[in-house]
Amino acid sequence: MTTTLKYGIETRLDIPYEEAIEKVTAALKEEGFGILTEIDVKATMKKKLDADFRRYIILGACNPQLAHRALTAELDIGLLLPCNVVVYEADDGSTVVAGMDPGIMVQVTDNPDLPAIATEARERVERAIRSLGGSPGN
Repeated sequence: MTTTLKYGIETRLDIPYEEAIEKVTAALKEEGFGILTEIDVKATMKKKLDADFRRYIILGACNPQLAHRALTAELDIGLLLPCNVVVYEADDGSTVVAGMDPGIMVQVTDNPDLPAIATEARERVERAIRSLGGSPGN
């Protein structure tokens, strides 16, 4: 079960953090997304600020076909790519997976070609996260 957020979709899994990362990566792959970037927020906060933070990763997911269509429609849309998916440890020991809604990105444009692409991307991200099972987030 998932929760729809103001700007994305979220689910809570009762599996270890590392396993959740593997599962979400595989689920995104099933929907045509590859992971372009992995930002380890915990390590970055420790290195840059000497601050402790929960295990938290930001995955920059990209579906090449959708990205090509979006960039062809509007070159500057690259400022809003890729689609971010986060995985982090919750206070109760569960693991949260949340993906952004690509439709939010195109709301800042006036390009009529982008909403259809964003809708398809959102459907794919949503299917990937729903496929993980889990329970509603927060």
